[in-house]
Amino acid sequence: MCELVIKLSSGKEITVSRELLEVINKYIRFEYTLEKLAKDLALESWDEAYEFVKKLPAWLAWMPPSFYEYQKNSLCRELEGSS
Repeated sequence: MCELVIKLSSGKEITVSRELLEVINKYIRFEYTLEKLAKDLALESWDEAYEFVKKLPAWLAWMPPSFYEYQKNSLCRELEGSS
């Protein structure tokens, strides 16, 4: 099974999911602090949340959570076809 993962310098890996995108959408569209984002993503501090936001691709951050599964499956099929 194909999963999209964001790796932080601390070694922590964050798997992208529909639930994660819902939190990211709140962060992008509303008044949401890095401290709150860190808490909601179970990160150690706002520093990790900041690093996560920097590494998160913009196309993924702005994707509607309801569209995520379709897009993920499409990317995974494309990657499997190229190997």
